[in-house]
Amino acid sequence: MVQASLFRWSPRPMRRWRAFLLNCFGASIHPSCHIVRTARVECPWNLSMGGNSCLGDSAHAYCLGAVTIGARVTVSQNAHLCAGSHDYNDPDMPLLRPKITIGDDAWIAADAFVGPGVVVGEGTILAARGVAVKDLDPWTIYGGNPARSIRPRQKPA
Repeated sequence: MVQASLFRWSPRPMRRWRAFLLNCFGASIHPSCHIVRTARVECPWNLSMGGNSCLGDSAHAYCLGAVTIGARVTVSQNAHLCAGSHDYNDPDMPLLRPKITIGDDAWIAADAFVGPGVVVGEGTILAARGVAVKDLDPWTIYGGNPARSIRPRQKPA
């Protein structure tokens, strides 16, 4: 109810209000984060975001398990962070909640998908529509489905 009303209909500049609302529900959101009003966060108590990070338009943080987003991270429009799956080896298909970790200075570009249990290294870029189902090395640009290394990214001085 809060997501559909107080969060969704808050004016765009009220990013601190949205961070406050998420923190009220157990998230750990740094006050400098920019969370767009159309972003969706499931189970906010499993979300933590470092300073100056952003959840863009219609980004979806499906936090069944812990989702840790470092500092200065951009999760672009329509990107999906999915910290939930099922154990297909068990006939009952029980829910699994593997943690997602996104290192500082990373960029999850438009429409990209980060799957359960994935660690996105510091400074990594997952290109638009990329699908990360395995860990991504630091300071590397990835793209495709499944994501493959395209080239190294230069670390700023």
